[in-house]
Amino acid sequence: MNNHTLMLATLGAVWAVLSVGHTLADHVLGQTDHQAANKAAPTPQQVKDGTDPRRGWSACLAHVAQYHLVVAGLYALTRLAVPLPATAIGVTAAVVWSAGTHAVLDRRWLVRLILERTGSAAFAQLNSGGLNGMYVADQALHATALLGSAIMLTRF
Repeated sequence: MNNHTLMLATLGAVWAVLSVGHTLADHVLGQTDHQAANKAAPTPQQVKDGTDPRRGWSACLAHVAQYHLVVAGLYALTRLAVPLPATAIGVTAAVVWSAGTHAVLDRRWLVRLILERTGSAAFAQLNSGGLNGMYVADQALHATALLGSAIMLTRF
């Protein structure tokens, strides 16, 4: 297998592991009810009313740590079965990028800002019929960030 083919195969495999790991960690094993309920606190209205804007960071960072333990475990199990080439620099860059973007996105202010600035302010408020606009946008942005992690892990 030539280097180009190996890189593409690695990127695909890493992307698959990170995608599955993200779903497992965000929805099953990597987040408590407390973390989910408090990681984005406070709301914009609560900040206007005087609540400390740093409230919620401890829940968010606890979730990010727990999430990355789950993803790392899945990645390690995959590497036992499939010899994915990786360097320490690539893994470090991927984890730092993933953890940083995950924490910022889960605070929700950036997700809300992106939706508002792209003409989707009403979608950011949508929360009916089983659909939550902020959640859908959050997941799309997480997937985009994970693609960046997969590229970093593969290229470095």
